[in-house]
Amino acid sequence: LEGVQNVTAYTQMLSRLLPSDIRMEKLHGRMRSEEKDRIMENFAAHHIDVLISTTVIEVGINVPNASVMMIEDAQRFGLAQLHQLRGRVGRGEEQSFCIFVDTSGGKASKRLEILGKTNDGFEIAEEDLKLRGPGELFGLRQSGELSFQIADIYRDADLLFLAKNLLPC
Repeated sequence: LEGVQNVTAYTQMLSRLLPSDIRMEKLHGRMRSEEKDRIMENFAAHHIDVLISTTVIEVGINVPNASVMMIEDAQRFGLAQLHQLRGRVGRGEEQSFCIFVDTSGGKASKRLEILGKTNDGFEIAEEDLKLRGPGELFGLRQSGELSFQIADIYRDADLLFLAKNLLPC
């Protein structure tokens, strides 16, 4: 419910700050499918200037005229999710911009810099793995350092693939 409240509050705040002729709408996952579809159709048809949304727009949305996206609290998202969100803009002829706002005081800036250097999803995943660690191979932790005593998962990746291929399946 937090996302719905934030989108609603943010939409209300922007409506007070922006000129009254700016047409705004909010979008979140708790809306009925028909309502979400109507809003997206209006946005695609240029009947909405600013769309404030939760990450419900991450997949399945194609609006070629969307040219600017701002992601607040970007430090709260994984790089793969930010890369996916960023892919929602820049599908048309217009130059596009994706602005990541880090409200953590710069703690996540190294992670976010990766997105400024590349659009290659595989490269982003590799860099994220190096920064956050792979977590446990047979456990629940999805990030953090491995407890290997001898091998280094980054330096010895080719050795790990070789060993995997030698094992009978």
